[in-house]
Amino acid sequence: QVKPVESGGGLVQSGGSLRLSCAASGGTLDYHAVGWFRQVPGKEREGVSCINRSDGVTVYADSVKGRFTISRDNAKNMVHLQMSSLKAEDTAVYYCAGATMLYCEDQIQAHDFDSWGQGTQVTVSS
Repeated sequence: QVKPVESGGGLVQSGGSLRLSCAASGGTLDYHAVGWFRQVPGKEREGVSCINRSDGVTVYADSVKGRFTISRDNAKNMVHLQMSSLKAEDTAVYYCAGATMLYCEDQIQAHDFDSWGQGTQVTVSS
């Protein structure tokens, strides 16, 4: 089964930038939509951004609008999340997920996605 695989996490200072990437293990990101989520211990997984692979429509959570940019590279079969002006509260494990049945909705909800990566840690030091 094809699964998303995340890369690009790490430690960065507040105000800095990181780019996360999502690729497919053993196949293609053959999803209608690809989303990025994040989770900190004790909290629910939060939808951060979503992109439709076909038309490139994007959705962002209010908490990251203007700071994060999601993009797709269908030729390379990858989706990226460019994160800028990072804050300590952006610290979390970030997950890439694929939706095979639905396109991006105004609310980025985990139950709409059916294939998940293992996650990559992003730590922003203040």
